[in-house]
Amino acid sequence: MLSIDDPFYSNSFDGDSSDEVIVVERENTVRAYPTRILQNHEVVNETLAGEEIAVTWCPLCASAVVYDRRVDGETLTFGVSGKLADNDLVLYDRETESEWKQSSGICLSGTYEGRSLTVLPAATMTWAAFEERFPDGKVLQPPEWGTADYGTDRFVEYMHSDYVGPGGDERLRTAIEDWPFEFHPKTLTLGVTIDGESRGYPQAAVTAADGVVTDTLGGTELVVFATEDGIFAYERNNISFEQDGDLSGQRVT
Repeated sequence: MLSIDDPFYSNSFDGDSSDEVIVVERENTVRAYPTRILQNHEVVNETLAGEEIAVTWCPLCASAVVYDRRVDGETLTFGVSGKLADNDLVLYDRETESEWKQSSGICLSGTYEGRSLTVLPAATMTWAAFEERFPDGKVLQPPEWGTADYGTDRFVEYMHSDYVGPGGDERLRTAIEDWPFEFHPKTLTLGVTIDGESRGYPQAAVTAADGVVTDTLGGTELVVFATEDGIFAYERNNISFEQDGDLSGQRVT
């Protein structure tokens, strides 16, 4: 599986309105990265509005994280190692061949072992929501050299399966009935980290709380929204919120 190092963008996307995209906004530049494309490449190395970024996606755990590619002044170029750690994609950088855990950005081995990549703000939403919110935004296209079937979601069956982990080798699977936690292992969860403090917000739990959860993390007041288009967190700034009657929006009170 090859990373995309020469991304090409357009104003249109040959996919469904419900397809998920990872959205990165820098200054006046907005880009959408469809997970339908990323499941075949898993990382895009990009320079966006002068920032060196890596847009990463692990299909097995459905984790989307955008990182700053710079470490100690060196810009790294990430590839797919073919390895897994806790059923999560392991990246490597071509400059030092260090290996990095995709969901946490922690270097597992190599020159930067123990170091962490810097997470950059990003959002995951449907293609329909992106088109409505960013009518002038551009979307990643399949690479010209790509040979994958970009019109098919190869992981839809896996997401409805009764196991977690690679499907090709039963020794690497974990049966859902053996899962030790109360929540489902494939529950969509928003992870937020502020000043070294991390917390997860399962979409089902936020939806059950009328779509709005307020919290304090790392000394910052947050509000978390669950909507039909995804789950999102923002600084609350002493504003109170409540659901307006459906999952399409919230109102300030």
